[in-house]
Amino acid sequence: MRINPAYYFLAPAFMGLSVFKIFPIGVAIVGSFYGTTLIGESVFRGLDNYLSIFGDLDLLRSFGITLLFNLIANPLQIVLSLMVALLVFRPGPLIGLFRSVLFLPVTLSLVLTALIWNLLLDPYLGPVNAVLDAVGIGRQGFFKDEAQALGSMVWLTTWRGVGYWMLFMLAGLYAIPESLYEAAKIDGASWWQRFRHVTLPLMRRPIAFVLVASTAINMLFFAPVYVITAGGPNGATDFVMFRIYQAAFNYIDVGRSLAMSTVMLVVVLAVAIVELWLMRSED
Repeated sequence: MRINPAYYFLAPAFMGLSVFKIFPIGVAIVGSFYGTTLIGESVFRGLDNYLSIFGDLDLLRSFGITLLFNLIANPLQIVLSLMVALLVFRPGPLIGLFRSVLFLPVTLSLVLTALIWNLLLDPYLGPVNAVLDAVGIGRQGFFKDEAQALGSMVWLTTWRGVGYWMLFMLAGLYAIPESLYEAAKIDGASWWQRFRHVTLPLMRRPIAFVLVASTAINMLFFAPVYVITAGGPNGATDFVMFRIYQAAFNYIDVGRSLAMSTVMLVVVLAVAIVELWLMRSED
């Protein structure tokens, strides 16, 4: 049987995927059935790690916080990235500069982004609160306030992610034939009608991709929580990934941590399938 030459070019990428993605997932699933004793011995626990997860009310609350974070952040990022893409889609003066500025936050590491916004939004020394105080609004707690901490995390990930998702939206916009817009103009369609009946239907696949990809990233949101809030204040930013980190490195319960990671993988996969089903097209 003759092998398609294309497979030889795909082989290095597949090997990298197998070594760095598929194999670690397999190791994590197997390790989730084991635990570590006080003397460092590995023992088989069976389903005990999983049963302890579903009986942990604090962990279930963390899942709820993570899902709420995604329900707010993902639609917000999609809407804003599409709006920004529409603004910089057409050629014009300094469009390249605007695109670069919008993409600039993506070039910063997530840890550095967290440190920058933690300083900017500091209740006492941050310049944002200085401006709010000067205009009479008053200083806000942001990451230090239980009622505002989750919203501040949504803002942080949105500020960093919109420029990245904008690129995929732009790719989708460029794939729409210009003739469709010209035909709609001839028929007397307004800007809103062209957007609603031409742009949105043909942007279904890029939007679906951004929705699934942003969900996968935001469900695993961790670094800003670790750097800024450590799950606080009062558990307002107690995301699942931070719980997984604590189980592995604070409580040295690797088996439980791997079980939590496996459950998280299943949840992300299930959410992605539902999103793709909701965004499906007639063809």
